[in-house]
Amino acid sequence: MSSRPPVAVALLSGGLDSATAAAMALAEGDQVIGLSMDYGQRHRRELQAASALATALGLVEHHRLTVNLAAWGGSALTDLQQPLPQDGVQTHVIPTTYVPGRNTVFIALGLSLAEARGAHRLVLGVNAVDYSGYPDCRGDYLAQYQTLADLATKAGRLGQGPKLWAPLLRLNKREIVERALALDVPIAATWSCYGGGEEPCGRCDSCRIRDQALHDAGVPHLASH
Repeated sequence: MSSRPPVAVALLSGGLDSATAAAMALAEGDQVIGLSMDYGQRHRRELQAASALATALGLVEHHRLTVNLAAWGGSALTDLQQPLPQDGVQTHVIPTTYVPGRNTVFIALGLSLAEARGAHRLVLGVNAVDYSGYPDCRGDYLAQYQTLADLATKAGRLGQGPKLWAPLLRLNKREIVERALALDVPIAATWSCYGGGEEPCGRCDSCRIRDQALHDAGVPHLASH
């Protein structure tokens, strides 16, 4: 008698990174449950992408929660009065697109779902290379959060709690694109633009990083136009 495949919960933003991380979990034999957040972001278009990706990747469940982080702003992604940065990511500078507490809140909710479903891991698409200024996209942050997760969950206290899994943490964006291509991730269905339109702006930092990586990986036809 074959055993049931392990369950994983993946935070699915609709972007390339989270889709690739989810696909990596699927490739390792996990049944994947997707969790997306409507947090008041100006680029809510990414939620449409997340829904399409959940279907395309064959996730067993897909949940969307509303957590209104825009209620107090503090980020160019949740405050329409702040301009989006277009000058490129600067090392050791936290960009205005950082959303205070976002990953801390999202991971907590993901762990709640993971424990409820008996998942062995929470899949995160965080990447410390391209967004080195984000304090909540770094290995030391995830290591400390794992300690909290082990203390805060019933399963964790028994040594069986969900593990935070961030397979893209040390990859650059070109390497992520290459991994996505190898796993047949529908890259064209992902959404990275920080703008609020229905088409990628091609000017924000997120668009430019993505487009450069697509060119470097030899698939420029998938870039913004």
